[in-house]
Amino acid sequence: MAGERDLTTLLRGMRPLLNPGRYVYCTLPTKVPAGLRPVVTVAEPEGVTVVVAQEEADALGLRYEYVAAWITLQIHSALEAVGLTAAVATRLAEEGISCNVVAGFHHDHLFVAADDAERAVRALTELADLTARPA
Repeated sequence: MAGERDLTTLLRGMRPLLNPGRYVYCTLPTKVPAGLRPVVTVAEPEGVTVVVAQEEADALGLRYEYVAAWITLQIHSALEAVGLTAAVATRLAEEGISCNVVAGFHHDHLFVAADDAERAVRALTELADLTARPA
């Protein structure tokens, strides 16, 4: 099934969903240890970055600095869609909210500071509502 490419349709239908829990970014020197269940994994020359539930990181004694909330944009966005990340990041920047974006095959996922989660969802919902209004 092909994802949506039209920016207006993407913004109108993004339906931001705040996933339960708090998530942290951890770096590991090599590979992901057995039993660790990251929601995101990125291999970089400096090591492996994982985004994992905070309680899981705590249980394993993993170090982290950034505690995030995880927001999923529920529309199936095409990987080649143009402008969605920019529009979302711009709207959140207007609210003073930092945003780390990860694209999955079906959805875009945003990690924002945990304390900003509700404000971020509100800002994104407002953006969707504004886009849905006739010009």
